Amino acid sequence: MGFGSVAELRAAAGGSLGYTDWLLVDQARIDRFAEATGDHQWIHVDPERAAAGPFGTTIGHGYLTLSLLPALLGDRLRVDGASMGVNYGVNKVRFPAPVPVDSRVRAQVEIQSVTDVTSGVQVVATVTVEREGGDKPVCVAETVSRIYL
Repeated sequence: MGFGSVAELRAAAGGSLGYTDWLLVDQARIDRFAEATGDHQWIHVDPERAAAGPFGTTIGHGYLTLSLLPALLGDRLRVDGASMGVNYGVNKVRFPAPVPVDSRVRAQVEIQSVTDVTSGVQVVATVTVEREGGDKPVCVAETVSRIYL
């Protein structure tokens, strides 16, 4: 999915772009994130200790889930003819539920606004990440992206 023009992107404001494909959060991914960030808390990287913990298994880091947004969203906010898109920030983030190891997650995207900025547009979107079989979202983030033309 992508947009043929900024006008098409603007027209999508206020609506949902639907769901992304599923993505697996396995122990190898969790361990690589721990190594990259230095966050080696046992709840994430020690399966034996985590088995006796509050979730009965290791869980993905909240910030791992947040960092998966570009992979999950893929080209959903791509605009034909744009020179590049960048993550500009996040206005608000919550992690209502954990991501147990070997869970599959996917995201649903709702464009809140599209506004002009120098050389492009700024897109504010609400991204809700859910876990397969879960009853609560694992991440809800209001993201800010810039698409330069």
